[in-house]
Amino acid sequence: MKICVVGAGAIGGLLGVRFALAGHEVTLVARGANLQAIARDGMRLRTAAGEELHARWARAAGSIGEVGEPQDLVILAMKAHQVEAVARDVPRLFHAETVVIPMQNGIPWWYFQRLPAELAGRFDDRRVAAVDPSGAIAEAIDPARIVGCVVYPAAELEAPGRVRHVEGDRFPLGEPDGAETARVRALSEAFAGAGLKAPVLTDIRSEIWLKLWGNLSFNPISALTHATLVDICRFPISRELAASMMQEAQSVAERLGARFRVPLEKRIAGAEKVGKHKTSMLQDVEAGRDPEIDALVGAVIELGELVGVPTPHIATVYALMKLLGRTLREERVYIRAQSAAA
Repeated sequence: MKICVVGAGAIGGLLGVRFALAGHEVTLVARGANLQAIARDGMRLRTAAGEELHARWARAAGSIGEVGEPQDLVILAMKAHQVEAVARDVPRLFHAETVVIPMQNGIPWWYFQRLPAELAGRFDDRRVAAVDPSGAIAEAIDPARIVGCVVYPAAELEAPGRVRHVEGDRFPLGEPDGAETARVRALSEAFAGAGLKAPVLTDIRSEIWLKLWGNLSFNPISALTHATLVDICRFPISRELAASMMQEAQSVAERLGARFRVPLEKRIAGAEKVGKHKTSMLQDVEAGRDPEIDALVGAVIELGELVGVPTPHIATVYALMKLLGRTLREERVYIRAQSAAA
């Protein structure tokens, strides 16, 4: 299978190595020092077990236009706010049967596209402005090509061309309309052949909310406080704040037909078990990158307004994170905790 991973960061790099070593023809779209490292020496992955994997033959491209030929699978592995910039070019990778798997955290731009019969009605094809403000993404990418995915692994791009896998191997997949198609089963098998778990779900939106449940709370709290997951969960006040945000999100999700298969406290306990892991949003703040806040938090506020559910705790944290993001952009700084001198 010809696979193009657009965005060869932590998750994109992990997938690129795994699929390349499983025998697929992989092209990684990257930029800067990361692009140069992949072009020179392929992509490297240090697994959670400490094994060093090296996909020497993975191709590198500096843009979608450089890929040069249609792909069987296109994985969009960049952050949600980076999709719009490439959306119009993505169809250059398509043939008649090309599948697109968006791997953004949070509420996806396609959330109201191809709704299953039991959810169809007043929100069909509604645009989620927080993640697709101009509608350019939905216009460029045919929803019939999309297979939903929830990304559970944690990984870090520790150096150009080198990814460290922290934990997790699950990438649940699902057709937006809930159908169990031949193509989604084939994709699940391809992930399994690459050493990853990708169960096929008939309700991918509920799984999106389950992952988002933690991300919309733990990620911004960690970015604002420079605390890791275990620190947030073991400090009573921050644990209570996370729980309040999660309760608001659950109310929104359930109004939209989502179901939660895990109790709230169990979801918090799962985050605590991850330990001293820095969330992706905290990593962004420490690197001076624009944090991924709209898909994770802003979209939940938008959907809350849509269904008439107040989200005061979420809205407060969102305001703080938006201000922090503006500071990072305008001042061109990074904010990193540093140990005090003895």
